[in-house]
Amino acid sequence: MEFLTADLLGTPVWFWLAFAGLVAALTAFDLGFLHKEDREMGIGESLKLTAFYIVIAMAFGAWIWIERGATLGMQYYTGFFIEKALSIDNVFVISLIFSFFAIPAKYQYRALLWGIIGVIVLRGLMIAGGAALVEQAYWVLYIFAAFLIFTGVKMFFAGDHNPDIANNPVVRWISGHMRVTPDLHAQKFFVKMPDEKTGKLVRAATPLFLALVVINLADLVFAVDSVPAIFAITTDTFIVYTSNIMAILGLRALYFALSAMIHRFYYLKYALAAVLVFIGSKIFVSDFVLDGGKFPPVLSLGVTAALIAGGVLFSLWKTRHGEDAAPHLPHDAIRP
Repeated sequence: MEFLTADLLGTPVWFWLAFAGLVAALTAFDLGFLHKEDREMGIGESLKLTAFYIVIAMAFGAWIWIERGATLGMQYYTGFFIEKALSIDNVFVISLIFSFFAIPAKYQYRALLWGIIGVIVLRGLMIAGGAALVEQAYWVLYIFAAFLIFTGVKMFFAGDHNPDIANNPVVRWISGHMRVTPDLHAQKFFVKMPDEKTGKLVRAATPLFLALVVINLADLVFAVDSVPAIFAITTDTFIVYTSNIMAILGLRALYFALSAMIHRFYYLKYALAAVLVFIGSKIFVSDFVLDGGKFPPVLSLGVTAALIAGGVLFSLWKTRHGEDAAPHLPHDAIRP
């Protein structure tokens, strides 16, 4: 019992264990029950599963609210909404990656699942590093805040062009240092194939493995602004990590619905830009205008939710008849 109540990064161990158990249960349920076989997910199923994940995330936030107070509860919801909105442009890049490697829709779900597992680990490392930096030097938050403001302003004016996956240095390095099969082998990441010179069976990566690697590298780029954004809201490591992961867990379900209508959310980037500028400015307002006083969490949550909702509704209205819809979403217009 003493172990369960011991402090780990500012939160009792049993909170972390409860969260880890929830993530493990959701992943096992998703992969072992809902998707035992590789198949293409329809838009209707995608939306239902997305709603399920959102309900779980909201219920988890309610538990935090009850157990740890209203302030942390609102901080969790604010971080969740921001990460959920920022993850929409992840969908565009993931879609490009799957298209480039010619991955059929029925194999994409499992690749996304393993990609999410990689994200859980990578985000954990980045958040732990960020938390250590902030704890040792509070002024790091000012760098995070300035970066968010810079990123938000850049999003308003950046041009539209797609990422060049073919010339990605990691893809080129793997292709040059590993055997890669030219064709897919169902859901396998590695297969045994005869060596051209010796005829012996050797291990080779498949295009699905390359797609998985690029997806995880893309998430590292995405995390460059999403992690500072949540640290600008709260420095509680548990809230930072759980709000990020709960938003990302439902991404693989949301992907199949959004990938079919991603052009409808083109104008959301301007709302996200405003959110990043607002979150970054909040740090300076709290410390230099309010003399270290806390920016009201309920106001922060309200402004964030209003900006994101406004961006979604305006995008849907603007592209309702097909006019003014962007031919493609600008990856570099959204991320630095």
